[in-house]
Amino acid sequence: MLIMTYSNTDRSAGGRAWEAPVKGVHASGASIWLAGVLAFVLLIGAGVAYRVAASGLQKIRDNPVALPMPLSTIPMRIDPWIGREVALPSTTEEYMRANFADDYVSRRYTNTAEGAWADVYVVYCSSYPSGLLGHRPDVCFPAHGWIRDHTTPTEVTTCSGQVIKCLSHQFHKPAPAYGQVFILSFYVLNGQITLRARDFSGVFDRTPNISGDLARYVAQIQISSGSEQSARLAVRDLVDTILTFLPDRHGHVKAAASFSPADPNQQAAPGR
Repeated sequence: MLIMTYSNTDRSAGGRAWEAPVKGVHASGASIWLAGVLAFVLLIGAGVAYRVAASGLQKIRDNPVALPMPLSTIPMRIDPWIGREVALPSTTEEYMRANFADDYVSRRYTNTAEGAWADVYVVYCSSYPSGLLGHRPDVCFPAHGWIRDHTTPTEVTTCSGQVIKCLSHQFHKPAPAYGQVFILSFYVLNGQITLRARDFSGVFDRTPNISGDLARYVAQIQISSGSEQSARLAVRDLVDTILTFLPDRHGHVKAAASFSPADPNQQAAPGR
């Protein structure tokens, strides 16, 4: 900082002492003024951004992004499995409504030939893709009294030969309400399978899908059972069909050409 001063011995013709401007003081004042202007501009910008975001959120609440084939039209019978609807806990439904879930399905499928059963849960978020952040087995199951034993990555090959990468979770409840559950879970992000929530936690993913782009979404698939073998059998036989009801990376829904949204009794073969 340069501060220039002159003594009383340095005088002008009129005999009056002369001092140069104190440059450091003037520079400091200018900086404060610029900072104030910048803060004002940022405040106005934040207000505008908030109003735009609020308007977008209200728009997608009023007009959520709908799938061409609702998840409820996934066949009840996917040979050799037969399904039935299963109600979700009220806390789960409230969470989904609050976090912009556009569609979901919850069923129990039974395979009598194998003596196996599996619960299938699929939730789809396109209006606000990052709404699924925090909604995963290692968070939700402990919140309902389950104790986590492990979570490890694994793979299951479906009937069509597609290799599905999953997270394998094991939970238990201690006595006297002893229970054990195995869950295979994964996300479908814009038509591609991923295991990482951070893949849809960016700034863009936290903005509403106002344009209604079908290729922009996050879905979560959870298949659970009392035994890991039953859960793996269900993934092998059911996931090929389930994935056809979710948009691919171009926004196309394969099931729209294969199934009717008006037929609740339609059937599918494994690998279809």
